[in-house]
Amino acid sequence: MKRITVYCASSAHINQVYFDAAEKLGALLVKNDCEVVFGGGSVGLMGKLADAILAHNGKITGIMPHFMNEVEWGHKGVAEFIYTDTMAQRKEKLIENSDGIIALPGGCGTLEELLEVITFKRLGLFYKPIVILNTNNFYDPLKLMLERCVEENFMQTQHLDMWHFVDEPEQVIEILAKEHVWMGGAIKFS
Repeated sequence: MKRITVYCASSAHINQVYFDAAEKLGALLVKNDCEVVFGGGSVGLMGKLADAILAHNGKITGIMPHFMNEVEWGHKGVAEFIYTDTMAQRKEKLIENSDGIIALPGGCGTLEELLEVITFKRLGLFYKPIVILNTNNFYDPLKLMLERCVEENFMQTQHLDMWHFVDEPEQVIEILAKEHVWMGGAIKFS
């Protein structure tokens, strides 16, 4: 079983297409024997992902700072939770022992988590696949920005291999199933 970290939004006021993709992804992760680690939320894409995994008898762990639990943001159906003191500790726990990262659409928190793990990969501190599910072309501006970073020589061409943009949940599974090699010495060309 692979341990997969999923970054996603807690907003409930978004287009249904995002919920549908999260639900489909959750079912596919269970079908492919993946254990999921997520932010622990009960609403938005976090809630939909957890609901789908639980509906298919999958394993899911929520990671949440105590202050979020105190305002009852935690998903009530998720049995396994890890509570942290800070958001920084939460992010650390989210990628600890992770076999891959999936980013669904989200706001500033999702973007911050995604860019941090890309930075870790660039520095050779994280080696696993990073898959960005570009539902409804949500991440097109980010893709262009990352490509511009290369064009403007802020990053090198091989850095484009650090992540994979895909349009459909099935493509996420295909990427995760492939052998990924990222250089331990990546910091030398950062």
